[in-house]
Amino acid sequence: MTDISLDCKGLPCPQPVLRCKEAVEKDGPAQLVVIVDNEAAKENVSRFLTMQGYAVHAEKSGPDFIVTGLRENGAECPECAVMSEAELQNADKDKILVFVPTDVIGSGDDTLGGNLMYNFMVTLKELGDELWRIILVNGGVKLAVPGSRCLEELQKLEKSGVSILVCGTCLEFFGLTDKRAVGDVTNMLDVVTSFQLATKSIQV
Repeated sequence: MTDISLDCKGLPCPQPVLRCKEAVEKDGPAQLVVIVDNEAAKENVSRFLTMQGYAVHAEKSGPDFIVTGLRENGAECPECAVMSEAELQNADKDKILVFVPTDVIGSGDDTLGGNLMYNFMVTLKELGDELWRIILVNGGVKLAVPGSRCLEELQKLEKSGVSILVCGTCLEFFGLTDKRAVGDVTNMLDVVTSFQLATKSIQV
């Protein structure tokens, strides 16, 4: 194993994570230091490295963030082991992915659309154990911040075991990065992989 440093400043999502993925798969570094220039990239890189079995430390350095991942030889990813075990236990169950790219349903009237979205979120629990993951992108990230009628419902779903991923680039675009109150920050690599893993998908 070796140590690797990556300068990912200025790279759009999901390039910082893709560069980390390439480094981990190709070289398996014991230490990986990644420099990024925004909060969303910091969260995405940190989450990816954690899932790969690294102990992660992130600190701010001027306008940038330095994310350091440390892993000893032979270290395994406990999160991945748990995920794999859960996958085996639920192999006969559908994994339903709900993709939410907006904070309202339909067009015509946003008040009506907001009410419909709230009703949709309240009803999602009826999918039972097959509801696997909810991904919020674009205007959908507005559902994950205080002031949203849907926030409490999303928190209930997360508490029940549903994975909720919130687009980091979208949070940053709307100035909501520090207001996220549910879910994990995600990137386009996670989004694409989620569609690949899901057995069924629903787009609002």
